[in-house]
Amino acid sequence: MIYRFRVILDNDVDDDVFRDLEIRETDTLEDLHNIITQSFGFDGTEMASFYLSNNQWDQGEEISLFDLSEDASARLMNETTINDVVHELQPRLIYVYDFLSMWTFFVELAEIVEESQGVDYPNLMFVHGQIPDEAPEKLFDADDDYDDFDEFEDDLDIEDYDNLDFDENWN
Repeated sequence: MIYRFRVILDNDVDDDVFRDLEIRETDTLEDLHNIITQSFGFDGTEMASFYLSNNQWDQGEEISLFDLSEDASARLMNETTINDVVHELQPRLIYVYDFLSMWTFFVELAEIVEESQGVDYPNLMFVHGQIPDEAPEKLFDADDDYDDFDEFEDDLDIEDYDNLDFDENWN
């Protein structure tokens, strides 16, 4: 079977930048990494990782290009086939290329189709938008639950030393 993916650059600008790709389900994530880097014009020499993701695009387990862990326990792209991690129930991945620049892409399975005769895979099907010269800046936002937190909101007047009881107000 052939997996069709849409790979979207994570950016906050009005113009979308994405590529539609086709790849065999039995190819590896390293093969997917290679077509992504080629289709966006990268040389492919930088470190990269895929992350499993859910419907809210939360980052899950890492599958990396190289094993940099001390105990050699990392899951690797060249040992992981696409159909091992992507299917109808788990259609999303996050792809990060060049950990200094943090090019981040949302990779979503669009459909699964039969292989076509005369088509070489992997296949770049469609290109939309130009990749910027520099990676879009990442904003790391905390959850909104913490917006109302005030660590000094305890009704103590720190200027009123006589009524500050050390034992009563100690952590």
